[in-house]
Amino acid sequence: MPISPYLQSLRADLGRRCLLLPGVSAVVFDDEGRLLLAQRADNGEWSLVAGMMDPGEQPAETVVREVYEETAVHVVPERLTSVLTQRPHTYPNGDECEFVDICFRCRAVGGEARVNDDESLNVGWFTLDALPPIGEMTRLRIELAVRPGDAAWFAPPGDLGHDPAFPNASVR
Repeated sequence: MPISPYLQSLRADLGRRCLLLPGVSAVVFDDEGRLLLAQRADNGEWSLVAGMMDPGEQPAETVVREVYEETAVHVVPERLTSVLTQRPHTYPNGDECEFVDICFRCRAVGGEARVNDDESLNVGWFTLDALPPIGEMTRLRIELAVRPGDAAWFAPPGDLGHDPAFPNASVR
């Protein structure tokens, strides 16, 4: 998966040091209440569709673009469900980053789910009671998206909310 020209220019200046990067993720439901997941090409794990924002792009634009680019599904963002940081990650090439994830609950409005780029091995619709194996952060974002109400979850100041393994990061 090639990196964006914007990120490539940052890496040229800053090297492999940790970058704080804005990104989005999408909890997408169809009319039957099934959840859209993608099996990532880089690690084989099932996850929500996610991606980094481009300069000048609004988060809702990014989520619509990323879902279509990766799955060929057209979506409408319905609401913001969470804002959180994810623990720092080091890629195999040594690049370090920490993502600020803005998660949206979205409704599928068209398209047929399929692998639409090289970022996924597989895509599919799943009922909530029959999900493939998923990581803690994916599960947390799904749980936050299905909770009733319009308020987005965030870690209060001082919380270590970027890692659900910490006791004080539990969803309130």
